[in-house]
Amino acid sequence: MTDADALPVSGPATAGPERLHVPIPLRWGDLDALGHVNNTSMLKLLEEARLRAFWRSDDEGEALPTAVFDMSVLESGGERATLIARQEIEYLRPVPYSQRPLDVRMWIGAMGGSSADICFEVYSPLGDADQVLYARATAVVVLVDTASGRPIRWSETERSAWAPYVGDPIVYRRRSTKG
Repeated sequence: MTDADALPVSGPATAGPERLHVPIPLRWGDLDALGHVNNTSMLKLLEEARLRAFWRSDDEGEALPTAVFDMSVLESGGERATLIARQEIEYLRPVPYSQRPLDVRMWIGAMGGSSADICFEVYSPLGDADQVLYARATAVVVLVDTASGRPIRWSETERSAWAPYVGDPIVYRRRSTKG
């Protein structure tokens, strides 16, 4: 990719729905030998943001307005589970280590009967003069019945909690087909 092909990587999130801002701290172990966050660690960071956004924790802290699942969805024996059907990440810049948490902005790019496209933008920490956009990602989450393994519909409670955060999906840059 040349400088002319580069995507803008700083500034506010794209226009659209409300965004959840989920602070996600880095761990020293997230780095690779080149001194930036490893691509496999990015999947774990996005997973952590998704869990914080959609699951109520057992502690007394204030949950995000989208936290509609209780821990039974995560624990074995629950009647429902969420599964990842697909993930896509577009890395825009290497993520350097920082002791301040990354600003992961989230919204829902599409809402189906039993699936949702969870969109992410991973930015440098809040408070930076010019926040840097490091990566964009989408995870397709499917709600399933644990007994049958078949998809089941989102409840009205879930849809209502997520409605302010539904907007346009991420449009990814495609590689040129020119040889």
